[in-house]
Amino acid sequence: MNTTLASLHIYPIKSCAQLTLDSAIVEKRGLAHDRRWMIVDQNGRFITGRELPRLTLLQAEPGAAGLTLRAPQMTPLQVAFPPANAPRLSVAVWKNIVAAQLADDAANVWLSAFLALPCRLVFMDEDCVRAVEIEHAHAGDEVSFADAYPLLLISQAALDGLNTRLVRPVGMWQFRPNLVVAGCAAHAEDRWLRIRIGEIEFDVVKSCTRCVFTTVDPARGQLSPDGEPLRTLIGYRRTPAGVTFGQNLIARGQGAIRAGDAIEVLEHVL
Repeated sequence: MNTTLASLHIYPIKSCAQLTLDSAIVEKRGLAHDRRWMIVDQNGRFITGRELPRLTLLQAEPGAAGLTLRAPQMTPLQVAFPPANAPRLSVAVWKNIVAAQLADDAANVWLSAFLALPCRLVFMDEDCVRAVEIEHAHAGDEVSFADAYPLLLISQAALDGLNTRLVRPVGMWQFRPNLVVAGCAAHAEDRWLRIRIGEIEFDVVKSCTRCVFTTVDPARGQLSPDGEPLRTLIGYRRTPAGVTFGQNLIARGQGAIRAGDAIEVLEHVL
């Protein structure tokens, strides 16, 4: 069985709609353009789809000059990268506090109207550094505005196995991976410790624990009333650390990867 990279996905703004790519550049903080922007409340606290499922309807497309924002009943908006001297705001992402650049106020007005609450858009430039928790990383490892790690990988077979247990099948997009893998057994990734995709090696550092965000239907921007698929996952994927589905990765190199690239397992749990 040949294991390959089936698809690549980024989420330019934390919790926004996924953007599927044919290829991507692996950077120190994850895939280029992935979760480099984030929406925060008036106190600088991050806002996610957990508490605001409507965020998953927000489409953000990166370009050479910044982002294009689109959302239902909203006129598209161009958002430029903040200039080097842009004001900074101390923002909270879980336990981390970092100094991010503030986007132009037009973006704040647009997003506040769409989300129906006051909010601001911030950008992670090169001077905005957020370290990965050292327990599962090397000194100097960095992460974007993703929850904790630069990359998330899930096997297609894991989703297929889940869907055999559900009355209403769900799409991979409810789990928000960056890398979807084909040609391996369901949850084979749980045993991987180090892999190579194309020419780039990755450490497989920690199982991804899942939360209520998995119950958000991104096509509607609403929580699923039946609590699925999390309720079913609790029945067969519960561990002492929580309900797990997918694996967090840290890249040990930089460069391009492409859908269809071969995946080689370099080290695994015996």
